[in-house]
Amino acid sequence: MNPAEWLVRTSLRAPNSPAILHGTKLWACYEEFAARAAYMAAALQKLGVKPGDRIGLFTTNRPEYLIILHGIWWLGAVPVPINNKLHCKETAWILENSEASMAFVSEDIGAELRAIETCPLHFVDGPEFCQFSQEAPWPQRHPTGSDDMIWLFYTSGTTGRPKGVMMPSRALMTMSLSYPLDVDPVNQDDVHLYAAPMSHGAGIYNFIFTMAGAKHLVPESGGFEAKEILQLGRDIGNIHSFFAPTMVRRLIDEAKAEKSHGEGLKSIIYGGGPMYLADILEGVEVMGPRFVQVYGQGEAPMAVTSLKRHEVADRGHPRWRERLASIGAVQSPITVTMRDGQNNEVPRGEMGEICVKGPLVMLGYWRNDEATNKAIRDGWLFTGDVGFMDDDGYITLKDRSKDMIISGGTNIYPREVEECLLLLDHVHEVAVVGEPDPEWGENVVAFVRLHSGHETNAKELDTHCVNHIARFKRPKRYIFVTDLPKNNYGKILKTELRKQLGTL
Repeated sequence: MNPAEWLVRTSLRAPNSPAILHGTKLWACYEEFAARAAYMAAALQKLGVKPGDRIGLFTTNRPEYLIILHGIWWLGAVPVPINNKLHCKETAWILENSEASMAFVSEDIGAELRAIETCPLHFVDGPEFCQFSQEAPWPQRHPTGSDDMIWLFYTSGTTGRPKGVMMPSRALMTMSLSYPLDVDPVNQDDVHLYAAPMSHGAGIYNFIFTMAGAKHLVPESGGFEAKEILQLGRDIGNIHSFFAPTMVRRLIDEAKAEKSHGEGLKSIIYGGGPMYLADILEGVEVMGPRFVQVYGQGEAPMAVTSLKRHEVADRGHPRWRERLASIGAVQSPITVTMRDGQNNEVPRGEMGEICVKGPLVMLGYWRNDEATNKAIRDGWLFTGDVGFMDDDGYITLKDRSKDMIISGGTNIYPREVEECLLLLDHVHEVAVVGEPDPEWGENVVAFVRLHSGHETNAKELDTHCVNHIARFKRPKRYIFVTDLPKNNYGKILKTELRKQLGTL
């Protein structure tokens, strides 16, 4: 299925319904949304774009992003959305690796690309972009097949060069159709807020809201501003949005400061990293039952497991705390098992790597057969995440396999130590990593950020850990920091922290 077909169907069914908002202002109704996408497709066709061509997008969040995406899909070409916090040299590498025929760029972040010869550039905030919105005959929509690539997403590259995830139509169709069943219902009165980067999960969710004829809202700031989001909730209402856990933490802090309960924010979908138990407990206490958790990754986007709204808010189930600390139960259209290093399924309750099979899984990595064959074995996608499934089918994620610390021959999962330290009211953020040690192999080190105005010391933290977890798991060092390095999606960059250990 061609995603542009979903847009056209909605535009025929509800042509005058509001489609795209920029802040509180209407930017396009559905009839205008579809027409602008068609004009974009016509302009791209005139420039020689063919089915299968890759087209880069390196811009901040803006309404035009949605027009460009659907114009690309209209012709059967493939968008390459690029993290807008990357350096221009990193962006140029992705454009070169994907063999992009052109790229859409915003001046504020991509001006330096002019000096790097990769592919033709079109600046979305310049006069040259006007040619893409001029009226022209609508071209025919390309008959996209279920295994045709429609999204080329580059991973964060924390272990080297990023890899291009080839996402087929079937995967994004699967995610979209399972969303209202396994995650959250959507109707025409709802609003999808693009505060997280449109190059990632927030942008992928556009399909669901387009199918439903709902509204797409790009904030005027073009990004995540907690105060702005709370105000938009009050002004617009019925807002759904996808946030990384660190964004949720900032939203909770702002709501507390404003004595707000998140009025108008209907659904806060969180994922993309570990949500600590202490944070989500406080989130529900401050903002009420607005939270839904999803788990997935670029290779199997957004639809592996979910923890529904009533499960996040439930305090009556005998194991509610364990469930709240989990990543939920498996979503309807896929199969998930926990497997050992020999590809054997492990029993319920035993630790293993989370493996996924079904239409959600990627085609493979772009031009990288070696990485593809390592990730997909016998049809199973090995996610690199380690955890266990309980008897009720809920999966608890312990850590990325590469983040696991082995000290004295014993496995230590950083998240367990982080969860422990976050039980302390004055600890705001924490990240635990392994430090090489000639005797033990690795030692546990905790980077700790306190709430403003609070103080503590290593002895107090150590006493707390000894009272809550096994002694061998407690950190050997506590490093107090004013901030933790993060990518633009809010994930703490443990690779950077490991580098810092060499200089501390």
